[in-house]
Amino acid sequence: MKTKTIDYTLLIVSFLLINIGILILASTSASLSRENFGSSAYILLRQIKFGYLPGLLLGGLCFFLPLGKIKKWSLAILLVTLLFTGLVFCPRIGVSLGGSSRWINLGIISFQPSEFLKIGFIIYLAAWISGQENKFSLKKFSHRFSKRSLDNTAKLFIPFVAIIGIIGFIFIRQPDISTLGIIVLTAFLMYFVANTRIFHTILLFALGITAFFALMNFTSYRSNRILTFMKEGIDPMGIGYQINQSLIAIGSGGIFGKGIGIGVQKFDFLPQTTSDSIFSIFAEESGLIGSICLIALFLLFAFLGVRISKHAPDKFSKILALGIVCWITMQAFVNIGAVTEIIPLTGIPLPFISCGGSHIIAELMGLGILLNISKHT
Repeated sequence: MKTKTIDYTLLIVSFLLINIGILILASTSASLSRENFGSSAYILLRQIKFGYLPGLLLGGLCFFLPLGKIKKWSLAILLVTLLFTGLVFCPRIGVSLGGSSRWINLGIISFQPSEFLKIGFIIYLAAWISGQENKFSLKKFSHRFSKRSLDNTAKLFIPFVAIIGIIGFIFIRQPDISTLGIIVLTAFLMYFVANTRIFHTILLFALGITAFFALMNFTSYRSNRILTFMKEGIDPMGIGYQINQSLIAIGSGGIFGKGIGIGVQKFDFLPQTTSDSIFSIFAEESGLIGSICLIALFLLFAFLGVRISKHAPDKFSKILALGIVCWITMQAFVNIGAVTEIIPLTGIPLPFISCGGSHIIAELMGLGILLNISKHT
């Protein structure tokens, strides 16, 4: 039965995450802003102007759009995001920084199109899978072992691998393997819960693991990340510098932290304090208590999102909600896991918190869709 009221708990959790992001970015970016732009609030105000405000606007649009329209436009959304992601290789439009071609500069605005490809692909994949004749179910896992389960799975599996291959080619060329990993894992989970055959799931997993290790050894900087992860304390002033300083920041926060704004690792000790390493600074300034609270918020976000997916009225909404939740929470825990040395370092931002307009806008659009679906549960 439709309640036509949104999940206010999810809205509150998201509001808290956004405000934590604003608070910690104000702290981590103040000295960097003052040094480079002459104003301690420059980076924060830019994040609000080009990240949070357009994100809230587009997120609101996604909230009010009929879900049927989103499904109908899914292919167009995917093609447009793919087109813009491919434009990063075009001279005078694409911007290359640090050997990576990930940004587009259109004069008045610049953005990272791969962030929008994440949500575009999730929308298309949900529409495509839900368009199959077989009934979507999160419970009928036993059917996966029978030949009768999802008779047209072959029609899903081969095109699924082909689409992943096209997207993978673009991201390998950029290169942006971390973002590709998030997209592939999210797609894998969406495919897995769609009552597909277990053999295909195992095959996809094997292909993914093989490709991952091949890519990790393809370039030196990726293999160095694996090396620093496998050998603790290696080269603390070289390839192990970032993770070493990250762990120092987290450990020095203790139980209660040094206090917001009082941390020291952000003063030219820890690289990328406003983006990839922002959790480390948050842990230094808020301590174990603050870190646990932030992790709990992301866990609660995941729980609420899965609950929305479970009670969604149709297959498309179910798969779409689950895809959005997997994308955002997986990205959060990959980021946190990387800076705490649970997994190798990645270039994944912390959702709703790390500096960067493109990912904030895309995440708020995803949140808008998720709240939209919650109206119909």
